[in-house]
Parts: sequence; structure tokens; C-alpha cells
Amino acid sequence: MAEDRYYATGKRKTTVARVWLKPGEGTIEINKRSFENYFPRESLRMTVVHPFELTKTVGQFDVFANVKGGGISGQAGAVKHGISKALLLYNDKFREILKKAGFITRDPRKKERKKYGQRGARARFQYSKR
Repeated sequence: MAEDRYYATGKRKTTVARVWLKPGEGTIEINKRSFENYFPRESLRMTVVHPFELTKTVGQFDVFANVKGGGISGQAGAVKHGISKALLLYNDKFREILKKAGFITRDPRKKERKKYGQRGARARFQYSKR
């Protein structure tokens, strides 16, 4: 616990988030923009802050994150994953709480690729008998 910065990588769908935690007053900065400005929906902001609420560390860390790829929801999930992993580096006793909530496990769901000769991943072209 002697370090003053904790780094972790969070992933979700095709999004990768590089997250740094630094002891501070609780400011969150994503891609050099304010947290409220980057995630306009309240549900996305709640997703990002949830690991801090579970571990009762709200306002103890400043968060700096670089996020690439995916959409806004996937980016929020990736930042949440990165924050959770960085909190484990800070204090390993948080593992049980975060594991139970499912925040440490990377969400493996991705978009399935479109197959040739079909309209989509599973959808076929409409069949005409006559």
C-alpha cells in the first residue's frame, strides 16, 4: 500500500479502458473530460461509481481513465471493470465484495459476426417456396 497510483485495464465488448486511481478528493476524469460531461446519462454514471459505493471508498480516489472503442455503455462497463481491478491493487480485502457483485469478472459477451450467405449472425434471408 505504499504506492500512490494504482493502474488497471478494464474491458467490455470491444472497449478497452486504462484506469489510474490516485488518492484524492473523488474527481473522475475520462479522456481528459469531466465525468458528468463524458457520461450524460445518470445510469452510466451510477455504473462507473458502483465499485466505490460497494467498497465504501467514495471520495477517496481521483480517477483518470483513457477509453477507446465501443459505444458509451460498453465504455462505462469497461471503466467500472478497470476501477474494480485497481481497487483490488489498493486493498485485496475488497476481492470478496467485488467478486460477489461480479465486477472482477470480465463480461465475455460480444457481438457475433455476420455469416456469409445470411442476413446477419443468425438471421437468414427470407425463404420463398414459389
